[in-house]
Amino acid sequence: MSLIEMTEEVREALAAGRPVVALESTIITHGMPWPQNLEMARRVEEVIRAGGAVPATIAVLDGRLHAGLTEAQLEALAQTKDAAKLSRADLAACMATGGTGATTVAATMIGAARAGIEVFATGGIGGVHRGAEQSFDISADLEELGQTAVTVVGAGAKAILDLPKTLEVLETRGVPVIACGQDGFPAFWSRESGLPAPLRMDKPAEIAAAHLMRADLEIPGGQFVANPIPEDAEIAKSEMDPVIAQALAEAEAEGIAGKAVTPYLLQRIFELTEGRSLDANIALVLNNARLAAEIAVEIAAARAKRL
Repeated sequence: MSLIEMTEEVREALAAGRPVVALESTIITHGMPWPQNLEMARRVEEVIRAGGAVPATIAVLDGRLHAGLTEAQLEALAQTKDAAKLSRADLAACMATGGTGATTVAATMIGAARAGIEVFATGGIGGVHRGAEQSFDISADLEELGQTAVTVVGAGAKAILDLPKTLEVLETRGVPVIACGQDGFPAFWSRESGLPAPLRMDKPAEIAAAHLMRADLEIPGGQFVANPIPEDAEIAKSEMDPVIAQALAEAEAEGIAGKAVTPYLLQRIFELTEGRSLDANIALVLNNARLAAEIAVEIAAARAKRL
């Protein structure tokens, strides 16, 4: 029995060597409210198709790992109230017990690699949480990037994190961090974090070539492409910093910990910015989907030339 179910569209595209882009599902179940989450998911898939690639949202439904969801499955997932938030540690357990869950960056990378999908578009990756020197709270996303060969496109790491430590851990794991079109590392809602990016590439073809070269060299792990939010959609770092500080202080005061931290902070920041953070989030996800489709197209074209 196959461990992963694919839509006919995804299966045929992979069999033919056509470009496919994986998408996570926690942004649907935990990142945005209904019905914006479904609208956003549909728009992201449309952007990827417009870019010449096939979208493949990854999720676990009734114990089955899916790469690509039908319209009915996507709408049902968007309205699910109790979907588990799945990472590397609990993906197999959810499947074994017949559960339903949405995949984080780490679990989406596992599903994508299992399906043979090489590019994944997300909002932003997880990383080292502030205060991790006491809590040891470090996202499994960083470990996954160090071992699973998928190129991940995001608008930096989430700005609620300790970005310098996140970059340090990525370096330790041997993960290329590539800023697209600028020298600075972006900070999710903001184009600049104040930190330099380790690498810069300006063209999707360059990023695709680096992905293929890592495979040729048999270097394990993926790449992280840090794609800054469009200028007209960003919330400047100077404006976001005090908002994030307030949300973090409130989370600590209320004893929020573990997997509950990120959803709490995103909701509180949404409230404090009067919804602007959600508008920015949608804009950056669509922007990442565009770039991911371009990279996937370049990888498919380069592989076709080798045949």
